Amino acid sequence: MDELLKWRKEFPILDESVYMISNSLGAMPRAVYDSLREYADTWNHRGVRAWDEGWWEMAVAVGDLVGRIIGAGPEEVSTHQNVTLAEAIVFSSLPRDKRRNKVVYSELNFPSVRYFYQAQEGIEIVATPCPDGITAPLEPLLEAIDERTLAVPISHVIFKSAYLQDVKPIIEKAHSVGAYVILDTYQSCGAVPFDVQELGADFVIGGSVKWLCGGPGVAYLWVNPQVRDRLQPRLTGWMAHEHPFEFLPQMEYSRSGFRFLNGTPNVPALYAARCGYRIIGEIGVDRIRAKSVRMTERLIELALERGFRVNSPRDPARRGGTVSIQPPDAKRVSQELIRRGFLVDYRPGAGVRVAPHFYNTMEEVEATVEEMSRIAAEMAA
Repeated sequence: MDELLKWRKEFPILDESVYMISNSLGAMPRAVYDSLREYADTWNHRGVRAWDEGWWEMAVAVGDLVGRIIGAGPEEVSTHQNVTLAEAIVFSSLPRDKRRNKVVYSELNFPSVRYFYQAQEGIEIVATPCPDGITAPLEPLLEAIDERTLAVPISHVIFKSAYLQDVKPIIEKAHSVGAYVILDTYQSCGAVPFDVQELGADFVIGGSVKWLCGGPGVAYLWVNPQVRDRLQPRLTGWMAHEHPFEFLPQMEYSRSGFRFLNGTPNVPALYAARCGYRIIGEIGVDRIRAKSVRMTERLIELALERGFRVNSPRDPARRGGTVSIQPPDAKRVSQELIRRGFLVDYRPGAGVRVAPHFYNTMEEVEATVEEMSRIAAEMAA
């Protein structure tokens, strides 16, 4: 018996669709209704006093819920509006030197992160090649990291293919030459177990939208305590001050996770996000991962049986929670799947991305590939 299926009742959309797109937007927990009502009632009845009853602390208190999932300590995780902003805050804190102005990442890095660095002045970008479009070869990345490297922003799991990178050698090489590692765990957190203390990256970022089922508007940022206190973000604001309500004329950075905050947080999004965090934390990512491997193995088996190309690693140890499947005319197939109530998505160079989560059944996995096969046959007729 699949004990994780008891959580299905907590996600209303599962009653009306085959929801296989948690790598893009996790299903909304039922508890979000009550949580957002609590926000509205608090604002309505407490007004400005709500800031003294928890709103001010939420940007870090909600971060603590993520911290328990990723192995962080109390007040080590701050929350922000999105990963791009978190990346910008991190980069603003790094020491700048004309002799160390190189940023290294793979060409399969998520576009928003790449766009951010491309827009920065005075840096050299090295995007290492990924010829097969699926894996991010380790050796070219390691070779590109040298004494001129300032930052290595990398993805734990590649968004197109779900390739799970071996990041430890990258972190070790970067640290050996004095470079900082910014690890994007958006596509792994909530689906692949990891511990930030064991990985040893300088920064770990990610967001709520996907496997954490937290919805849009909240990203998380963990800063390694070994580097935190010597960094001073230039993208900052009053929430990062050690004594914000003294309204002092000069910045004095907080000594906690507040140090990397800036202005007013997205309070309603924090109310919504905490619901999914609590569920993932209660279930445990180890249990989620075990079920995910079984479901993605079945997806790959069925796709190959039908002659579809699979653009995700076959080795589960190198694969996240998604399987990218390439039937003929994949974009049209994905659109028709969605029209028929099978919620998936399409990405150029990847195909149809199918992402079952802990609340899905194996019958849904099989039905998705069967419907994909039916649609492909209809289009070929």
